[in-house]
Amino acid sequence: MHEITLTVNGVVQQVAVPGRRLLSDCLRHDLGLTGTHVGCEHGVCGCCTVLLDGEPVRSCLVFAVGADGHEITTVEGLAAPDGTLSPVQRAFAECHGLQCGFCTPGFLCTVTALLRQNPAPTEEEVLEGVSGNLCRCTGYQNIVKSVHRAAEIMAEDR
Repeated sequence: MHEITLTVNGVVQQVAVPGRRLLSDCLRHDLGLTGTHVGCEHGVCGCCTVLLDGEPVRSCLVFAVGADGHEITTVEGLAAPDGTLSPVQRAFAECHGLQCGFCTPGFLCTVTALLRQNPAPTEEEVLEGVSGNLCRCTGYQNIVKSVHRAAEIMAEDR
């Protein structure tokens, strides 16, 4: 067992994990943050995407010990402390950018990072930005609309 320290959604967490424990399993099973979904377990679908030091990563491809000392934001950490939804969460709700919701946490984290890097992406940049996340329900039209709407909300809030 390895004792690691993670800052998850702004809270310092200490947890003992086996050396081969995946970050996704640590978040879900050790810390109870079940918003991080596990789909393919091969890094292909993007359902398990979280932000590691602000950058999107597939948590099913990262060992928890590799995240020791780092800051992680999961879907649970995107909303404000008072529960107010983030612009990305609001936009996905407004624009119906989700259906079954299984892929949604990964999309929300991916889009949050995308809009931090590029606050006004073109259609092509949005498509490229979300290309690593798979959705089996929506056909992506409303997801793309959601990204553009989130960019609008963020611009209005500035």
